[in-house]
Amino acid sequence: MKTRRDFSFSKTKELADKHRHIIYHTIAIVTVCIWGTTFVSTKTLINAGLSPVEVLLYRFILAYTCIWTIAHKRLFADTIKDEIMLSLGGLCGGSLYFIAENTALSITLASNVSLLICTTPIFTFLLCKICYKDQLSRKMIYGSLTALLGVGMVVFNGSMVLKIKPLGDMLTLVAALLWAIYSLILRQLSHKYSNLFITRKIFFYSIMSLIVYFMFFPLETKWQTLAQPTVYANLLFLGIVASMLCYIMWNAVIKVLGTNKTSNYIYVTPLVTFLTSAIFLSEPMTVISTIGAALILFGVYTAAK
Repeated sequence: MKTRRDFSFSKTKELADKHRHIIYHTIAIVTVCIWGTTFVSTKTLINAGLSPVEVLLYRFILAYTCIWTIAHKRLFADTIKDEIMLSLGGLCGGSLYFIAENTALSITLASNVSLLICTTPIFTFLLCKICYKDQLSRKMIYGSLTALLGVGMVVFNGSMVLKIKPLGDMLTLVAALLWAIYSLILRQLSHKYSNLFITRKIFFYSIMSLIVYFMFFPLETKWQTLAQPTVYANLLFLGIVASMLCYIMWNAVIKVLGTNKTSNYIYVTPLVTFLTSAIFLSEPMTVISTIGAALILFGVYTAAK
């Protein structure tokens, strides 16, 4: 029989857990907000003369260097299997993901990429269902579909023109699938290793795979370009904030909130891009895009409950 003291302790623990979850939901929102603004920095660097893959290499080298200073004691995972999983994480959540997405942007419309990349939560749900037999609540399903509808309204912003570009669109779906696989890898390893160790290894294997890439497509960066204040300022932002800090935060959120709930926050990224474009690039806000923004917020909130 529970005593009043036991009941009080249980209630306190429940409130503490609720407060903890609110904090991690907030961290997830902050992370996707930062990721939603990175297109400005990336575009600036590309206009300065860097290729998308070069930008990726430099931002990951910066991220790895910074995280090494605070997490360098442990070099390898406990087993070869886990080390292989970490290397796959570096490919799926790092190099291959960004190469697929950036290549898709050069082939198909940006609106197609923005919409199709938001199929990531759906791929994540399906993989969790197949691999872990997860049961999805109706709230999560309805919330996810509502948010995806909102994404479509925001992306097209009242101009419903969908031009099918098979190769580019397929690469975008591949990128979405890769990130979903990355999320499952985190789910499997997050309770065995520290967040900092996992994140450092992800960056390491991403860099190693990019080095292999540059063996076939040589690096052509002019060092005078990297010396420009605008260039290194944006690289510092992408490397330290958008990569190191955001990957640490995202990996921590998955560990606490779970793979499915965390993946839903990806729907917020096009909303942030839409708002920053309206504020800094003076792009128009239509009634349809505003309704879409509201649907994204409502859908994510419903799925997260």
